[in-house]
Amino acid sequence: MKNLIAALLTLTIVSTGMAQKFTTKTGHVSFFSDAALEDISAVNKQALSAVDVSKGEVAFVVQIRGFEFEKALMQEHFNENYMHSDKFPRATFNGSIQKAAPLTWPGSHQIELLGKLEIHGVSKEIRVPATLAVKGEEAQLNLKFSIKLADFGIKNDKVKNISETIEITVKTSMKKA
Repeated sequence: MKNLIAALLTLTIVSTGMAQKFTTKTGHVSFFSDAALEDISAVNKQALSAVDVSKGEVAFVVQIRGFEFEKALMQEHFNENYMHSDKFPRATFNGSIQKAAPLTWPGSHQIELLGKLEIHGVSKEIRVPATLAVKGEEAQLNLKFSIKLADFGIKNDKVKNISETIEITVKTSMKKA
């Protein structure tokens, strides 16, 4: 697993033998906060993603400063006041596909991912449902889950401009490595 995330960080994943590795540099990660004053959402279209189907490994790397907001001031506050992106420049997920029955490829499968999500310097084990579809030279991995800010040491302001719980959506379209 550490090799997979290291390869993502350096973008040097190499496919050998019958391994089914899929990668992208353009995965979409977005988040949504339903707040009293106004809803807040942002998207990052440069998430590095990798899935090794043969080993059941999954990894993501997202540069925090890569999130784009509708309003420039929101983006500034996000990076400086909440995420401290100079100190914590990226979020990562290292996990594995959890499934009772053997997965058959090609095909589309409802799966569960189990792994470590690291945000804001805090690592927490999460279990999330996902859809993984593999067809020929392409794979798609989609998931949606929620996190609590407090679980990752992200302090909300006194006014509660953002929700205590953030919804995260990941959509990737990967090519065989």
